Amino acid sequence: MSIKTYLDSRPSFKRFVHWMLIPTGQARPRLWVSWFVNPFIHKKHRSAAIRANVRMDVLPFNAFTLGAHSTIESFSVVNNGVGDVTIGEHCTVGIGSVVIGPVTIGSDVIIAQHVVMSGLNHVYENIMLPIHRQPVTTRPIVIEEECWIGANAVITAGVTVGRHSVVAGGSVVTKDVPPYSVVGGNPARILKQYDAANGLWQKPSIAAAL
Repeated sequence: MSIKTYLDSRPSFKRFVHWMLIPTGQARPRLWVSWFVNPFIHKKHRSAAIRANVRMDVLPFNAFTLGAHSTIESFSVVNNGVGDVTIGEHCTVGIGSVVIGPVTIGSDVIIAQHVVMSGLNHVYENIMLPIHRQPVTTRPIVIEEECWIGANAVITAGVTVGRHSVVAGGSVVTKDVPPYSVVGGNPARILKQYDAANGLWQKPSIAAAL
């Protein structure tokens, strides 16, 4: 029996363990978890860098991985509380960005400043309860290899951004982006795509909605 299955079968003990890891009503783990547990569980390559003032809301019961020569810049937030966060090799997470799992980022990805990508959504349908007391849902975000996500972009839950694609600054991406595409706007639309037949990046005759 896995630890998760064991805890799920014992709700009272699970609540106690959760309280030991995270103060009530908070997302940030207790200091003893950050100092003495996470470094031995999560996989950060020795050549990777997490800059000063990054808020690492990472917990031991979900994965966090940072690949070789990747950097998380200052004032960013990384949270794996409801899903794994995996960042590949040679990636940059720009200043002030927010990554809330489940999120998988391939290698050679540029994430500019103040980008938000969250695989989490709040349930709101029960009008008898405040939204913050209702459950959350998750859908994985996947950023494939060689992408560039521009400053102030928002990637919503469940979206896959295909290989070697560009998301223009300030865009809100609500649907999957095909590989080798440039998208922009709110909601994001396809602005250009690579045509392998002639080796050119071309604008569609009418900008296609994602």
